Amino acid sequence: MTTSPSTSSPSISSPSTSSPSTSSTAPHLVRRAADVPVTGPPELLDRYLVESGDSGGSVALIEHRLDPGVLAAPVHRHRREDEVSLVLAGRLGVLSDGETVFASEGDVVFKPRGHWHTFWNAGDGQLRILELITPGGLEGLFRRLADPGAGDDPEALSALAASYGCEVDFLATMPLVERYGLRF
Repeated sequence: MTTSPSTSSPSISSPSTSSPSTSSTAPHLVRRAADVPVTGPPELLDRYLVESGDSGGSVALIEHRLDPGVLAAPVHRHRREDEVSLVLAGRLGVLSDGETVFASEGDVVFKPRGHWHTFWNAGDGQLRILELITPGGLEGLFRRLADPGAGDDPEALSALAASYGCEVDFLATMPLVERYGLRF
């Protein structure tokens, strides 16, 4: 089920069967899968599991679901955030600083800040990845890009990305789209 993007996130609650933490004053927290909506266009769905507001800005965790042949974003780089992608299902294609790599279920891909990169579904079925972003905040850009028409105008997209400390490179994106027959 697809729901429209929202600026608020579901609350994290303590599980009903938790034991007290001995190493921290904070309780263990659980975000129930049923409480986290899936948002975005049908070909690129997101679940915002932990947002920067939940973690005091230190981290965000998003589940991306991409249909086959879908490019998640133009080639881009961000100067503040590192990203780590854990492949849950499917085949992930990643372009990083001109090098193309592929990852399968259980593989982890590190995309450090300052490096040009993008990723896509390089398989025949749905791709599911967990994306850990540190520090958090970049997930706000993902939410904004999920708005209908948000990525249609390259100049507007570049300006929006810049407001989050990102640069985009459409000239590097189009050969990738053509080479792998991607939808963007």
